[in-house]
Amino acid sequence: MAFLSKKVADFRRAAMQKFMDDRQLDALAFLTPDYFFYATNYFLDVAPWERPVIVVVPREGESFALLHELSTTHYKMARESGTLWVDDVVLYSEHPRLDHRLPLTPQWPDLLADRLLEHGLRFARIGVDAAPSLLAQTKLLLPGVTFMPIEREMRALRLVKHDEEIDLIRKGASLSDWAQNRYREEIKPGRVVQELDHSVLAQTAAEAAKRHPGEQVTAYALTLSGPDSAAPHGTGAETGKKIEKGHGIVNIVIIRVNGLVVENERTWFCGKPNEQQVKAYEAMTNAQQAAIEQMVTGNPLASVDTAALSIIEAAGFGGNVLHRTGHGIGIAGHEFPDDMPLNQRPLMANEVYSAEPGIYIYGLGGFRHDDTVVVGKKPEVLTKAPKDIKSQTV
Repeated sequence: MAFLSKKVADFRRAAMQKFMDDRQLDALAFLTPDYFFYATNYFLDVAPWERPVIVVVPREGESFALLHELSTTHYKMARESGTLWVDDVVLYSEHPRLDHRLPLTPQWPDLLADRLLEHGLRFARIGVDAAPSLLAQTKLLLPGVTFMPIEREMRALRLVKHDEEIDLIRKGASLSDWAQNRYREEIKPGRVVQELDHSVLAQTAAEAAKRHPGEQVTAYALTLSGPDSAAPHGTGAETGKKIEKGHGIVNIVIIRVNGLVVENERTWFCGKPNEQQVKAYEAMTNAQQAAIEQMVTGNPLASVDTAALSIIEAAGFGGNVLHRTGHGIGIAGHEFPDDMPLNQRPLMANEVYSAEPGIYIYGLGGFRHDDTVVVGKKPEVLTKAPKDIKSQTV
């Protein structure tokens, strides 16, 4: 099994402890799915806007959480398997019961107030990743508690990954490379792009079952062919679109293994590319390599974007760039930071980024590779599917 272990729990707890010490906070509280997973190793099976949850990490003492009863079986299984990092969990209901066994949703603020009191947090400064009205109602019950929305500061907690996290991303990268090789076999003129994606995803699910039985692997794929590929995430009208001979193709494969994400994207050609396609492809590929080479410990984060753009602009495609060169990857597919081109902070070892400069020519198509890369003294490229134009022409 490759679920995150107690070593990662201790690693994250130490980061949260320092975060609280530096800001003189008495606790952290997480109400949104990605941060909830960060603190608990439990991936929510409910939408918190509808069924609110919270995990509180005190500066002193053990963490505690409120979950909706919809999660009962999931929670019990996670606890029995040893993957859940929080022991003190209270469930609540959204419908009345004759035996009044569980508190109801409208009593959520009262329940949280009781839990904070039980853990000695009557007078506390609590940093939170969101500020729903339920917290305001809780504060009316506990006026000595201050909930401080500091999500943007909290993002620093998720920048540097533990080796186990990187190993999970590495496993996802291997599976994503396997999926890209299926595209090499499956891309054909006349193929409906959505049917192609579903076929590859079905094969990938079967392969994941062999590699990761009893674990949690999810996969997403999107293929854009011809002029549609000039829209980086699709046109919103892909149904029924087909691959045609001469099309350039951009595809996206995203794999999540036990809560950690990897991105793997490639540009393909259905038949021999024309001169303009070759020129754009080569500029993009060279720009991506330059970006990867900048992902070295100590380099300014902005240097990644600068390196890619300088090559794209020199090749005459500066007006065909629609997005930054990359973004962080981890618990979320688009992890922090979100300001790569402007951020001069030195890169730290074990940060993980996408490297995906793109060139988009209206009426012709898009050109983009995306690799997932670990920052270090030498960048480690986790996704290894081929990128040379010969390999990508089918």
